[in-house]
Parts: sequence; C-alpha cells; structure tokens
Amino acid sequence: MSGSVEVRQFLLRYEGADAGGGMAGVPSQRSSQADAPRVSDDQVRRARLAVAAGATDAEDCAQLLDMLGLVPDETGQVPVQR
Repeated sequence: MSGSVEVRQFLLRYEGADAGGGMAGVPSQRSSQADAPRVSDDQVRRARLAVAAGATDAEDCAQLLDMLGLVPDETGQVPVQR
C-alpha cells in the first residue's frame, strides 16, 4: 500500500501540484474527440522504449505493448494514434 502512496506523491511533485496545494496536475475528462491531442510518432517510439526498459522479458514486453495500444494493427496504424 505504501508503494502506491509513494507513486502518488512522486506524481504530485512531478506535476507541481504540491506547490499549489490542490489537484492542479489532475487532467479533466475530455468532452469530445476534437479535444483529444494527437499522439506523435516520437511519443509512440519513446513509450515503446519505456515499456521495453521496464519489461521482465520479451513476452512481458509484447503483452504490455499490446495492452497499451502500441502494437500496429493489420493496417499498420497504432491504436493510440487513432
């Protein structure tokens, strides 16, 4: 349980929410597809590298990439970029 608290505290510090004393770093829910920013090819590449660095083995890496939508579909498009 303390691990999740530590992660939350780290994220709050990283986003700068501790300085404001509120939940300024928490994003609001998007209202439409037009509000959704596009995920760039570079972001996908960096996300794949981060997943690969944290994976325990090739199978773990493949599962994580698939769950996160970072594996191209039949058309070659990455689901996170739709």
